[in-house]
Amino acid sequence: MKWPQVNIEGIRAKTRHSLVGGPFGSDLTTRDYVEEGVPVIRGANLPNDCSFNDDDFVFVREEKADALIANNAHPGDVLFTQRGTLGQVGLIPTESMFPRYLVSQSQMKLTVDPAKADARFVFYFFRHPRTVQSIKNRAITSGVPHINLGILREFMLPLPPLDTQHEIVATLSAYDELMENNRRRMGLLEEAARLLHREWFVRLRFPGHEHTRTTNGLPEGWERKPLSELTSFLKRGIAPHYEDDAEGLVINQKCIRDGRLNMNLARHQSREFAPERQVQVGDVLVNSTGEGTLGRIAQARAAIENCTVDTHVTIVRPKHGIPIHYFGLAVMLWESQFSTMGRGATNQTELSPTTIGDAAIVMTSKTLLEQFELFAKPVSEQISNLTAQNEKLRAARDLLLPRLMSGEIKI
Repeated sequence: MKWPQVNIEGIRAKTRHSLVGGPFGSDLTTRDYVEEGVPVIRGANLPNDCSFNDDDFVFVREEKADALIANNAHPGDVLFTQRGTLGQVGLIPTESMFPRYLVSQSQMKLTVDPAKADARFVFYFFRHPRTVQSIKNRAITSGVPHINLGILREFMLPLPPLDTQHEIVATLSAYDELMENNRRRMGLLEEAARLLHREWFVRLRFPGHEHTRTTNGLPEGWERKPLSELTSFLKRGIAPHYEDDAEGLVINQKCIRDGRLNMNLARHQSREFAPERQVQVGDVLVNSTGEGTLGRIAQARAAIENCTVDTHVTIVRPKHGIPIHYFGLAVMLWESQFSTMGRGATNQTELSPTTIGDAAIVMTSKTLLEQFELFAKPVSEQISNLTAQNEKLRAARDLLLPRLMSGEIKI
């Protein structure tokens, strides 16, 4: 069965401000940001691997949010990126941490009429890669590529009966729930490795610490060594040739967040690169340009074929024989410091390979490092397995989605 088509204008709630963009630039600036209050939704809150990131906010005062009431968003609203990473879409959970939000200049929000459409159905439709590409194809390319409310208002989507929408959502959300469970498990595993690393190598409560002498704050036999002495490769990546159909992949700064490497945000590129710039298992990747993401760190846990990083990311590769899991966690301890060590003008801040190479980590006895690896290696393998499971679940969901929405598969 082929469902009737309707535009976004036809499913928005018949209330004021149900389909709006963010405020004008002069109405919301960094001077308005405060430590707490009403959270501002930005691109980082619309990640590719879940419907909404209810964290990592800047805030404005309640009075400012009241003054921009037309740009407020609430639980259940659908969010779209207007400029920046076009095709991003989010859905504020109905059980959200906050009663309201403020949409930034780069986002738009839609309040759906629940008598006509399920907001989750709309979210899934706009989440599908085909829809994302359609949005990009309609972008206005003068200046920074962007879409506007006029483009969004006339965007068409299939609209089956409400009961069918609910059933489609239930089917697709089952995949998302499995992926979310896997993400929670990954988080617990990562935290377990971090806690043990901190207990042994920061708090110095390692096996046998009671019988080990300490000198100048370090146990006997331990020493601090700069990364430049511990790495076989410490350089930036390439300037890519982006091509959607190319086989090569390039990791950018958006791929590195919360200590994880999100390959869903990597882009395809065709430029050849030296073998040493191929991302390898154990490589630590450090965001090295700009503001906001500077200093973020993630480690490659699994092999990625034909993959490198761009010029905004530094590859920090441990020498052969250095335990990679210990190395990755030790370098990650520098993340907050790296974020403040950039040099240069605003938005052109650079964290140089030399600066990264000067950062020192503690190297301990071979025996203790081997003990730690016995714990950390299977933990990392479990995380890699869960990541692979999520990739398969995502692929299955995205394969099923258009067939459900077209009526090809009946619920």
